[in-house]
Amino acid sequence: MTLVCDGGAAPLAPSAAAAASGGPRAVVEALLAAARADAPAALGLVVDTVGSTYAKSGAVLCIGGAGRVGWISGGCLESSLEASTQALIAAGRAGLIEYDTRDDADLFVGSGIGCRGVVRIAVIPLAALSGIAQALQVWIDQGRALAIELEAGGALGLSTGTDAMRWPLAWSETVAVASGSTYALELAAAPRVLVAGAGPESDRLVPWLRQLGWYVDVVERRPRWAAAAAAADRHLTLTVGTALARSRYDAALVMNHDFELDRDALEQLAGASVPWIGLLGPPARRDDLLRLLGAALADALRPRLHAPVGLDLGGRGPESIALAIVAQLHAWRHRGG
Repeated sequence: MTLVCDGGAAPLAPSAAAAASGGPRAVVEALLAAARADAPAALGLVVDTVGSTYAKSGAVLCIGGAGRVGWISGGCLESSLEASTQALIAAGRAGLIEYDTRDDADLFVGSGIGCRGVVRIAVIPLAALSGIAQALQVWIDQGRALAIELEAGGALGLSTGTDAMRWPLAWSETVAVASGSTYALELAAAPRVLVAGAGPESDRLVPWLRQLGWYVDVVERRPRWAAAAAAADRHLTLTVGTALARSRYDAALVMNHDFELDRDALEQLAGASVPWIGLLGPPARRDDLLRLLGAALADALRPRLHAPVGLDLGGRGPESIALAIVAQLHAWRHRGG
C-alpha cells in the first residue's frame, strides 16, 4: 500500500501484502497487525545462541495470527516452534524454547539442520502485552531503536528512548532452567531512504529495498512517472527539501534522469544530515553537477556522495542498475562499506 502525500507526513501503515517487505520491518508490521486485530499470535525473541546458528540474538518473529513472519533456521525448526507456540498461546503463558543441534545425531536425524549450535527463543503471547501496538508504531513511524529487556520467569520491558512499557508475565514450566536470567536486546531502527525521482529502475529498486527492510519514500511530481513510484511506502509530491525537513533518512538516491532536478536535489541534500547519498549517472555528469553547485556545496556533498551509484556487478539496463544500487546500499548498511 502506497501513501501519496502532498501535505504533512503521513504515518506509515503496515504493508498490504506480507511479501512487500522483509527483515525486522516485516516482523514488526505483522506483530502490529496481529495486536490491533487481537489475533492469536505471539512475539518470538531469539534471546541467546551458542555456536553456529541461522538466527542470532535479537532476531524477532511473529508467530500465529496469519502465519509466521521471521526465521530461526533455514526451515528445519520452524514447524516445531509453531506447534510449541500454539500451545503457549492456548495456555496464555510465555515460554522459553531451546533447540540444541550440536550432537552428531542431529546431522542426519531429528532436525537434520547440521549447524551445531544452540538457539533459545522466548515466546510471549501478544494477549499478555496490552498496549504493545503503541511501541511498535513508534518504531515504524519515528525510526527509533527498540530496547528490549526480558527476565526469564519475570517481566518484559520495551523502551523507545522516550517511552517505556513493562509487562509482568505468567510463564510455563519450561522456563524453570533459565529462571532469573535477564536478556538485554535491541531491535535497531529500520533504515529509511529518500529516492529523488522515479524512472525505469524503480520497478525493481523500490520492491527490493522494501524486501530488505528499508522504508522507501519517492519524491516524484512528474505525472508520467507517478506509476513508477507506486511501490514506495510513500509517494511524495513535495520538494526534496520539504521531505528532508519532515523526516529522517539514512540514505538518499538522486536519480531523476533530469539534470536540473538532480541539481536541485543535490543542493538540498548538501545541507541535510543524510549520511549516504547516491547519484545515478556517469562521472562526467557528476562533475558537471558539482561544478554548477559551487565549491561550498560540492565540498559538503563529496564525503557522502557515491557517484556513479551502484556496485560494478556487470550487466546493462534498468534491472542491472537497480541490483547494483541495492547491493551497494545493503553492503553499506551491514558492513559500513
